[in-house]
Parts: sequence; structure tokens; C-alpha cells
Amino acid sequence: MLKTLRDITQVVASAKDLQHALEQLVLQTKHAMRTDCCSVYLLEQQQLILSATDGLAPTAVNRVHIPLTQGLVGLVAQREEAINLAAASSHPRFKLLPEVLEEAYNAFLAVPIVYQKSVIGVIVVQQIQARQFSEAEEAFLMTLAAQLAMAIKGLKPRAVINHSTLQPLYYVGTTASKGIAIGQALQLGGQISFDLKPQKVNDIVEEQARLRRAMGLCKNALSSLSQRFNREQDEEAASIFNALLLLLDEASLGGEYITEVLLGWSAETAVCRVSKRFIAHFNCMDDPYLKERSNDIKDLGQRVLRQLIEPDKIFLEPETPVILIVREATTTLLAEFPRQKLAGIVTELGGVNSHAAILARALGVPVIIGVNGILNVGLDKKQVIINANRGQLLVEPSDTILAEYHNLIAAERALQRQYAAELPLTTVTLDGLRVYLYINSGLLSSVDSETGCDSDGIGLYRTEVLFMLRQFFPGEQEQLDIYRKVLRAANNKPVVMRTLDVGGDKPLDYFPIVEDNPCLGWRGIRLSLDHPELFLVQLRAMLHAAIDSQQLHILLPMVSNLEEVDLALVYLEQAYQELTVELEQSFSMPKVGIMLEVPVLLYQLDEVAKRVDFVSVGSNDLTQYLLAVDRNNPNVNALFDSYHPGVLRALKFAVERCNANHLPISVCGELAGEPIGAMLLVAMGYEQLSMSQASLSRINYLLRRVSKLELSALLDKALSLYTGGEVKALISEYCEEKGLIALLN
Repeated sequence: MLKTLRDITQVVASAKDLQHALEQLVLQTKHAMRTDCCSVYLLEQQQLILSATDGLAPTAVNRVHIPLTQGLVGLVAQREEAINLAAASSHPRFKLLPEVLEEAYNAFLAVPIVYQKSVIGVIVVQQIQARQFSEAEEAFLMTLAAQLAMAIKGLKPRAVINHSTLQPLYYVGTTASKGIAIGQALQLGGQISFDLKPQKVNDIVEEQARLRRAMGLCKNALSSLSQRFNREQDEEAASIFNALLLLLDEASLGGEYITEVLLGWSAETAVCRVSKRFIAHFNCMDDPYLKERSNDIKDLGQRVLRQLIEPDKIFLEPETPVILIVREATTTLLAEFPRQKLAGIVTELGGVNSHAAILARALGVPVIIGVNGILNVGLDKKQVIINANRGQLLVEPSDTILAEYHNLIAAERALQRQYAAELPLTTVTLDGLRVYLYINSGLLSSVDSETGCDSDGIGLYRTEVLFMLRQFFPGEQEQLDIYRKVLRAANNKPVVMRTLDVGGDKPLDYFPIVEDNPCLGWRGIRLSLDHPELFLVQLRAMLHAAIDSQQLHILLPMVSNLEEVDLALVYLEQAYQELTVELEQSFSMPKVGIMLEVPVLLYQLDEVAKRVDFVSVGSNDLTQYLLAVDRNNPNVNALFDSYHPGVLRALKFAVERCNANHLPISVCGELAGEPIGAMLLVAMGYEQLSMSQASLSRINYLLRRVSKLELSALLDKALSLYTGGEVKALISEYCEEKGLIALLN
């Protein structure tokens, strides 16, 4: 039976689309259980839709809708438990549906398909012979349903269709970068395959000219992108395109392409042959960095192929915002479009922390990832709305929906202008508490000259972004140049630079870390201390960059014990001594702090205070570890809740212990940039909050309209509640009374 379960689950999971998966499911299950009929109903908007059957009338598929309050199938979904009947017609909830032609069936066994506590469907087996299905048969079907839940949920094209004129077709994915935009879909058919049918040519001269034209167009595009990012002082992104330009040189892959054409192959075949050969070669290498270079070869080959196969595909109509529909976004693809043209991106694959997602967030481009089968729908040139706040893509919306979204976007922009008008004003609560608001940043392009005016400084500069957008570890001089520019952009205000924080959900392509549980593995300060040669280079670059200012604060991530702090301080002292000798001058040591992410340090803050100058709470990871929830795991991320009363109590305990030790403490996680989170943190006693630049004006506007005294009373109530939902409802009610509810939406 185990093999049968595995076989059926694999067939469903590997199906090309949902309908094919369900058809295979009913066929295989009917055969495995030796019954006369198997059917699957999927739940949509409180109705169970017959989605596939082997035994009932095929014409009824997708036409029969059963309300949850009716029939035996509805009862299974309502109760969320199996029903096993020898004679179904004798049950009071039995309802005959003539259109499905099930009059002949007597034996009935149905079990719910449950995904993350919610019923998403029901699987039913029926038999003409009146009999009770055995306990083993019932257990088999229940086990099958449990195993299938995730596969069905993932395959659900994640499309919801409502034929009402008010509701458009929409697809659902995961938000990688928030925002809302209206535009025209531009579908780039995923990655171009290198498995094209090989072709020979007679006119080698003409074919060589075709190849050189395609390579020239690629060079021009890459060069202009590199120059653009250089002008914008975004060296992280510019380096990506410079690396690809070097590969196009005739002394590199470009020359290999030409050699293949001279042997009589077509330009497309030449690019495919060279790409496949070099990808295989680099994949066989032991060195992780060299192995990862196969991605560059693949990226470049597909760019050249696209110029050969569909050179006019990326044609943008004047004044038409574009929403890209792609298999997987890359940084090069993201950067190909003028920023005023690229309205959003929807992908089948990709990660929330991929290079493209990082760049998209920095550019303010809404992104939805993981929309299964979106390339098979045919959305090219259709009008769409991307609502990345909800992870939705709406297709060909009605005039009513369009008007609603235009009004929504206009209202949001008006609110942003209203908030921005007060940004130059100091953040002070109604009862006189001064709150310092800092920004979180990673890309140099997002740390502009206005930073010094917009905020009280940079509360978190993520140095790992520089490392993630490189093809190798950046050297000391390169880091020095970037850190100097960041300090300069902050306009003499404090800059908290976090040392390299990779691992977990932030991998480096050229330094892969393969672990069973990466969130609890080799990451943050653990990695840096195990590689002092990298750590010392970064510390020296930071110290050198700040040699003429008092702006720099150094932050150590993922600290889990005091020994790590002590050893990191030893390396910092070593870097300082080396620089003073080399530069023949002394300078002041920057302040040093730790990130409070690992719960155990909550109980060692008295000892921490004797070693460092400040503490910064990483609320995302602290919440993750307190709740034992991997926030990137779709099976449990619904349990991730920063407003859980237990998490709030931990945050309150942290600020109380730090205040008792006269140790400055701030929060730099997502919680600080959320209106409800900011109010609760201020109520606890946090007076330094760091957030994305996009959240800055909203939080400043909000805190200037509330009082610490009232928030403290709210906090006392919040800490006595049982769930995060109750906490949010409490604060929302307060904001409603104060006329501030728009700030929460």
C-alpha cells in the first residue's frame, strides 16, 4: 500500500496542470481501491465543485456545484471528517443529483482534503454493491488525501474564476515585493531551452553575421545597463552586467560561439552547443565558486538566443506600463526595462530573497512569485492588475474593478503625499516623547543623498547585499569604496553596518551552504568567525571608511553566546591595530552592538551590557525562534506572528533589561515599520526604530498623533490577551477611535 500511495502522489505532483492531476488521481485511486467510481470535489467560495470523476457523468465535471450545507459531500467538508456508508441513500443528508448519474451507487466513502487546517476539497469512492468500506480502505483514502493536499494546493493554478461581471479571473502567488500596479502583461516564455534541434547551414558568412548582430545587441544592452547603474552609483548591480560583458568577448564564450558557426552550425545551434558544454564542464568542478559560474554561462546563452529567436519580443509600446510574466526573474531581466515602464513582475519560480527580489524591493517594483502554470495561460498583451500586497494577479478586470483600483492607487498616493509632507518634522508623540526613526538599507542606490534629511540615520545597513550581488567575495578596496559612499550619503548621521549575515535564507551563489536546517545552521557571526580571513577584511574596510567620522556603528548578527561576542571583539581589535600601523595614524573605535535574535540572549543581557555599546532587536528571527516557525516554510508560515502575546512579552523584557543596564536598544525588524508594531514598541519603551524607507513617512505621521501614556495602557491590555489576532483587533479599535485607521490599511 505504501508504494501505491507514493505512486499516486507522484503522478499528481508531476502533472502538467491541475485538471490533468485530478483526472489521474481519480483513475489511479479507483484502480487501487478496486471500486466502481472515484470523484474529487474542490471547494471554491463555499461550494464544492465536481472537478474530476471516473464513474459519474463526464459532462457534469465543473458544472455540478454543491453548497456546504447540502448532500453527503457537503457534510464531509462541514464536519472535516470521513463518512463511510453501506447504503448512502438511507442517510438523511443524502441528495440525489440526477445530472451526475449516480443512482446505481450504494456504498459511499468520502474523506476531506485538508491543507493547513482548511478543507480544500473532498475525495469520494463509491460502489454499486451495498457494503461498508473496510477500516483499511478508509485509512488508505485518508492517508492519500493528507498526502495529496499540498500537491493539489500547489497545482491549483491558483486561479479563481467567478463569472460575475464584478469579479475578474485572478491568480494567487507569494508576495516578494509589495505594491499595486495596473499594466499590460508581457509574457516572456520562460527560459529558452538549449535543447533546440541541431541545424547545419550552407551560408557560413551570413550565419556568422547573424550571430555577431545578436552578440552586438546583447553587448549594447549590457553596456548601457552597466553605465546606467554606474551613473546611479549602484556598483552592486553594475558589476553583474560587467561580468556578462566579459563573457561575450571573443577571447571567452563569444569566441566559442563563432568557432561553432565556422564549423557549419547555425547560430542558435552554436550557442546551444557551447552553453551545454561549458555548463556541464563547470557543474563537474569541485570548487563551489567555479561550479556556480554555470549560471552566468546559462544567463548569457539565453540572452543571445533570445536575440536570435525573438529579437522583437521585448518591444514596449510608448507610455504603456509593463507587468512581466516570466518563469523566473533575473537581475538582468529586471534591469532591462526603464523603471517608469516596469510596473510589476509575476513568476512561476523564484524566492523571496533571490537577487531579483532584492533588486525589485529596492526599486519599488511589486513582485509575486510561485504562480504555478502562469506561463500556460496566455496572458501576453492582456490588461492585468498586480496586487502584491495580497499576492494576486487580476486578469482583464471589468471597468468596475479597474475604477476601484485606480481609486485605490490614487488614494494611496494622496496619503503618501500627506505623510511625506510631515517627514521633515521631528518624531515626537503628543505627550512629548522623542522617537528616533532610522532606515534599513542594503543596495547603495537606495541610500541616496536625501537619507540624512528623511531619517535620523541608517539603523541597519545590510552589507550582505553587496556580497549577494557579486560573483565572488568583494575585496577590501571594493568594500571600502562602498562603505565610504554609504557614510557620505547618511549626511553625518549614524550608520549601523551589520557584518556579513548570510546563510539560512540568504545564500551566496559562489559559497553554497547545504544544510538540513539552514535557519539553525551556519549563518551570521558563526560563519564570519569560522572565516577570519573574510571577517578581518570586512572589519578593516569598515574601520577605514569611517576613519574621519564618528558615524559608524558595527552590528554583529545571529549572536548566540558570549564567547562569540568576545572573539569578534578580538578580531575587531586586530583589524584596528593593523590599520593604525599601516595608515600611521590613530582613530577612535566605533561603537559595537549585537543583534538580539536568538532567545537565549534575552537572559544574558546583563552580561551583554558589559561587552557592547548597544543592542538591536531582529524581530523577524527572534519571532521565528520563539515560535519555532520557519517563516519561509509554506506549511507553517501562517503561524508566524510577531503580535503573539508571548513574543510581545519577550520584547518588553528585553527593553526593560537593557534600560536597567543603561544599554541603548533599538528594533530593526519588519515589526518596527508596521503601524501596530511601532505603537506597541513605543509603548514598551523602545525609542529607536529602524525600517524601510517606504515605511518612514507613515510611521512618523502616526507617532506624532498618539501619546505614550495611552499606548502604555493599550499595551497592558494587549499583554493579557491570548492571540496575535486579538492584539491587532485591540490596536485597530484604538486607531478607529482616533481617526487613524487609514494608516493601518
